[in-house]
Amino acid sequence: MKSDLSTIRHFALDMDGTIYRGDTLFATTQPFLELLNELEIGYTFLTNNPSKSVNDYLASLAAKGISATEDQLYTSTQATIEFLQEEYPQFKRLFVVGTPSMCQEFSDAGFDLMPDSPTTEPDAVVIGFDLTLTYAKLCRASWWISEGKPYFGTNPDRVCPTDQPTVLVDCGSLLACVQTATGRPPQKVFGKPDPSMIHGILHHHGLQVSEVAMVGDRLYTDVAMARAAGALGILVLTGETTKEEALKAKPAPDLIVDDLAALCERLRAAHRIPA
Repeated sequence: MKSDLSTIRHFALDMDGTIYRGDTLFATTQPFLELLNELEIGYTFLTNNPSKSVNDYLASLAAKGISATEDQLYTSTQATIEFLQEEYPQFKRLFVVGTPSMCQEFSDAGFDLMPDSPTTEPDAVVIGFDLTLTYAKLCRASWWISEGKPYFGTNPDRVCPTDQPTVLVDCGSLLACVQTATGRPPQKVFGKPDPSMIHGILHHHGLQVSEVAMVGDRLYTDVAMARAAGALGILVLTGETTKEEALKAKPAPDLIVDDLAALCERLRAAHRIPA
């Protein structure tokens, strides 16, 4: 298990549960980002949540006081679009289970989105975290899948973190529902733990995997992606995973920290900067 932070030149940062929870920015976030800037360490915000567009996320981060650019953000929607364009260029017509923002991202990328109709046949089905989900939409997706259409999931998350008194049923749970209804698993599920987002960071920034650390709050997405890519996997205990779960995990995260403030302490020690 590796834990040397002195060689890290770029951090891949999970968002919900790591830098904020729901609409609440963690008090530890700004000092952490300021330290990265001080150390001239780059960072990219990654999110499995496809319900918002890149511009939506940038606006949301700005509203929380975080200034970011398009090249500092990567979503599971982008990963899905890039894969379909590269691997299945013949897929032009999609039936998408997603929010208006997510659907707009696919439209802007050149895909034709099919309406909820038994007569407008798609080439494939894409299922995401849909806060506008209707029963009819889920049934139509299942119909096309039962008819043999390939389908893809934007992310495997079972629930979305929230600071509200509710459970936000996420894409992974919708995929489980559809698979149970149709008897067919998805062709591919994007987002973490799929390592494609880290591979993109390596490519865009000219980095070696040993120079990248993934920071997140989930074992089965954030830490699993780091391990799949060969990057340093850091678990923060500010989101879904409890300390008890983290200590029992096999394989274990490379580092477990209470929050970003504790990670700051580790970084300062690694770079021999006084606290």
